[in-house]
Amino acid sequence: MKYILIVVVFVLCCAVGFISSTKYLRRKKFFSSLIALADKLSLEINFSRERLKVLLENFDAGARKNLLGVDENFIAYLDKKIELTTEEIFKKCDCLKTEEKETVLLFLKNLGRSDVENQTKEIQSFISRFSEIKVKCDEEQKKYGNLAIKLGIVAGLFFAIIIL
Repeated sequence: MKYILIVVVFVLCCAVGFISSTKYLRRKKFFSSLIALADKLSLEINFSRERLKVLLENFDAGARKNLLGVDENFIAYLDKKIELTTEEIFKKCDCLKTEEKETVLLFLKNLGRSDVENQTKEIQSFISRFSEIKVKCDEEQKKYGNLAIKLGIVAGLFFAIIIL
């Protein structure tokens, strides 16, 4: 019975460490997908001149999953179902920092507000901002993501030794 308790406590501590490390991975994937979306918008706005809603709906399903519902909420805004606020757009997205949310919201607010040439320049500017944020996310994921997993393992071992 004692050994079962040790195994359960160890697995629980490791799971807590792993779950806390996924926040950093989700942020990294979010900005990678956002950069891909911005690239697609930049290209499509210049060549196909399709409506913004159609471009968002036709974005790659795998990358859309990593956008954590921000794209769906923006489409709902375009359909005039919700307002364009931080609370409405980032309902499911709890892994981003406040400054990052404001930057993404500013990007979404600027979409479709100017002519094709200026819109492309603005999107390219946001792509460079998002790339900088993604580099920071990579660094934090390497630093804190691995640290959370290691702390979970160490805490599990610590409690296992104490139980023994």
